Amino acid sequence: MSDLVKVTIDERTVQVPKGTGLVETALAAGVEIPVFCYEPRLGDGIGACRMCLVEIEGVPKLQTACTTTAADGMVVKTARTSQQAAEGQNGTLEFILVNHPLDCPVCDKGGECPLQDLTFRYGPGNTRMSFEKLTFEKPIPISPAISLDRERCILCYRCTRFSEDVSEDGQLVARNRGAMSVITTFEDEPYKGPFTGNVTELCPVGALLPTQYRFEARPWDITNVPTVCGMCPVGCNVSATTREGKVKRILSRNHPEVDEGWICDKGRFGFTHLRAGDRIVDPIKRVRLRGFEPVSWDEAIDEAERLVRAADGRIVTALSGSETVEQAYALAKLLRGVGSHEAMLPEEVSNALDAYRLPLSAIRDAQVVVVLGDVPVAERAPVVDLWIKAARRNGARVLTTLDEKAVRGADRAVLVWSGPGGRGGARVAECAERLGLAGKEGCGAFYLPETPNGRGIADAWAAASDEEGGDIESVGLLVVSGDEAANDPNVRALAEKAEAVIAISMFHGLAAGWADLVLPGTSYLERDGTYINLEGRLQRLRRTATPPAPDELTWISQLAARFGIGIPPHAPSVFAELSERCYGGLTFGEVGERAPLRSNPEAPEHVEAPPLPEPEAPQSGLRLVCYKPLFSGPAVERVEELQFQRPPAEIELAAGDATARGIANGDTVTVSHNGTSLELRVRVAKDLHPGVARIAREHAGDLRGNVEVST
Repeated sequence: MSDLVKVTIDERTVQVPKGTGLVETALAAGVEIPVFCYEPRLGDGIGACRMCLVEIEGVPKLQTACTTTAADGMVVKTARTSQQAAEGQNGTLEFILVNHPLDCPVCDKGGECPLQDLTFRYGPGNTRMSFEKLTFEKPIPISPAISLDRERCILCYRCTRFSEDVSEDGQLVARNRGAMSVITTFEDEPYKGPFTGNVTELCPVGALLPTQYRFEARPWDITNVPTVCGMCPVGCNVSATTREGKVKRILSRNHPEVDEGWICDKGRFGFTHLRAGDRIVDPIKRVRLRGFEPVSWDEAIDEAERLVRAADGRIVTALSGSETVEQAYALAKLLRGVGSHEAMLPEEVSNALDAYRLPLSAIRDAQVVVVLGDVPVAERAPVVDLWIKAARRNGARVLTTLDEKAVRGADRAVLVWSGPGGRGGARVAECAERLGLAGKEGCGAFYLPETPNGRGIADAWAAASDEEGGDIESVGLLVVSGDEAANDPNVRALAEKAEAVIAISMFHGLAAGWADLVLPGTSYLERDGTYINLEGRLQRLRRTATPPAPDELTWISQLAARFGIGIPPHAPSVFAELSERCYGGLTFGEVGERAPLRSNPEAPEHVEAPPLPEPEAPQSGLRLVCYKPLFSGPAVERVEELQFQRPPAEIELAAGDATARGIANGDTVTVSHNGTSLELRVRVAKDLHPGVARIAREHAGDLRGNVEVST
């Protein structure tokens, strides 16, 4: 245990670990010290705003509490008990407000602004300043998603510190000096990266704001609904701000084990896909000679029943990985009840990693972090990349090749598998077992899936029937669940062989060309249910917006009744049924707003899986790795503010491979394989293994296997 020191703050004595900051020490004593620049997630305080001035006995001048640590016997007085500290805080606020515009009624931060609150509680009641305030051009779009109002900026430097010390992109900087200091982007380039939107929450005033929320709502007419992001497998905890049944913005909801309050831009800004112009709101049916036309729900259920009966059990289901556990279970129970056993799960999963479960926050505290695979972590599970960066800042060794000696010699070692394929978590679990990580405190392993709820869907499909699936020689009916599945070329190829297709999709154009019946789909923001994230953590989704059509559970229940199969139309009831088979009888309500990471007593003690050899360079050409970029997919394509984040048409090469071919960063090269060729721009990547070429899946075309790269 850390040494304890005794500190007296405003005549209240408290004991805290030695080295604790005065701001936290005051909180332990039940005393508030106001702050602007200080934010514990950004690291040590920097004393920029001077709002936390306190009087310390024996020290002649006021001190900033955020930069002072507790010492034994220290006696501190805040503005509550010290006239000197009160005058200091009053003067600080007066100077902050010298050039701050009085535009609270039209500022989107109004009503939830720390500057408003602290001015009311600690600031002067009037102003002595009669001169004109400084004005700047406003608002400045530092990106399509974020606007900057420099007149409101109080130079707390939270945003620049986040850019430099957390996301480590270095794109936000302070320019000029004194009263003319301004926040800007490096060389005035657009602020681009996976995590830019976090600065809009960090900003304690209305200087940095999301453009989507400008003039959309006020704090007194909104509701913040706690839920979980369904855009990637991390499962970040978020709050959806709603007004009149519509989502207006997404805010982080700090789960210290999962996300620490950071969320990526896809999760923050991607919600506007809910109101896409090509959203399907009614069932549509293929009609001969006339193409597609809307039909009523009664007609749609009739048609679905006819297609299911005609298939005579020859049914294949393609799932997207974005369904809730309850939706996947209900669909599986229905289709397995009519004789179907075949499913195209979004990816292979395994419960082998349950023996190595750790919260994601354990990555930050590890001594050695091994990142295996050639897919960038930020593209697969962006917040995991922040945890890895935090580990590096804390002194951890971050390796991209497996050093068994380093892993075995560390007290806390973590493996992260971010590669294409890999049989789910089985391969990295086998690796963890071989290295002796089982049962070691602080040691564990993570597999980064491609889909948000791949594990939950696999659990649900298995729970719906104890029977194993079988091969189907001919597909009588293909059921395509979700936009990601409808967008998959492999699913579309199977649809061409099927006699009939039912597709569940949110958007026109994805399945309308080849499906016989299209039923409106919903987004994760429009559902009640549960997801399982990459840790194996079961988390609760809550409906935040009213969908334009009945959700999937409603019509699945109605269709199941036609076949004498009982499926409740509500998520809690469906969860209660499958929980008895999967989750030890856990009730829906026990999942909670901040779900804990539960152990799995049925985790296998031994894993049979191939080892993880380092990939060898191909004898000729380069081994092509295609990956799904973070900013891609049907939802992102319909969010205008995220289009600039989508990856350019480029090929990534390791430095040695580029040099050997006489290629420089930015060159245009020809990439070819088996008669297929593309021209792409080159980016030399420091994190890429030799012998590997990496291209975003949407730009790879028909390229596969090994490729030749030439100027």
